[in-house]
Amino acid sequence: MRLLLTALLFLVPFKNLLAQADITEDEIKQHIEFLAAKENKGRYPGTAENRKVVNYLIEDFRKSGISKINSTYRQPFKAKLKVKKGVLDTPVVKTWNVIGVIEGSDPQLKREYIVLGAHCDHIGMGGPSSKKKDTVAIHPGADDNASGTAALLEIGEKLSANRNQLKRSIIIIAFGAEEQGLLGSKYFTSHPTVPLESIKLMMNMDMVGRLNEKREIYMGGAGTFNSGMELMKGLGAECNLNPIVHAGEVGGSDHVSFYKKNISVLGLHTGGHPQYHTPEDVISLINIKGEKQVCEYIYKAIVHMANVSNPISFINQN
Repeated sequence: MRLLLTALLFLVPFKNLLAQADITEDEIKQHIEFLAAKENKGRYPGTAENRKVVNYLIEDFRKSGISKINSTYRQPFKAKLKVKKGVLDTPVVKTWNVIGVIEGSDPQLKREYIVLGAHCDHIGMGGPSSKKKDTVAIHPGADDNASGTAALLEIGEKLSANRNQLKRSIIIIAFGAEEQGLLGSKYFTSHPTVPLESIKLMMNMDMVGRLNEKREIYMGGAGTFNSGMELMKGLGAECNLNPIVHAGEVGGSDHVSFYKKNISVLGLHTGGHPQYHTPEDVISLINIKGEKQVCEYIYKAIVHMANVSNPISFINQN
């Protein structure tokens, strides 16, 4: 009896640990609530709030079993901040990319990488990037891009739990200072933590929290890698989504920095809305259930690409 009780005590926490590997609506909501909280003041680069967000992401990487690269999760860089037209004094601040890796299981293919990324910064109290130019107020950025960052953490957790199913390795990156001109991804592609030629595909999530009634998920760049169009369309029915898939239309977010280095990319989002870059981009407008569907869709795409036997080749769409 004592042995049985001991075994049960061991199995219960083990079972709970496995359950945390699932992508859940509760965890998506918790992540967005933290990232878009008024206390974080719009996650502006160079602030104490930005540092707090970085620490939050690192702790979540650790809990998920996502490993460091080169003994650290932090990639520091200097960001030159946007200022209003005519302002000559341009601040330069320190900020970070947060980077982790999930090693693949194949002795050869684990030397190839798929990058999953999302930017974790926003525009703070407004300023030159705000759609309400004269408003000084917290811009919480629940969709832009707390939604993408939450998806990054949830998908990363599930990938880590199922690493034995991945032949290629996965790099997880939360980019800093995207709103200042894709600065985090530009820095990473100029100072890569693995050989740039070993990165075979970059998938980027920017504003994935507002799935509409037609369940449309939009993406550009599916033609930059072999069979990308067919894969992303085919996974739609399996995930009860209606993918709007473009071969090209690579632009607007961090995947552009990778495309310019001749790396295949896929940029995913759920569409624009009137609250973009305003104080009204709040969590109450996020479709949490829809975001979970989007996460499962992206997870399946990554697993497929991590295991495809054919080489992943870059196809220029210019």
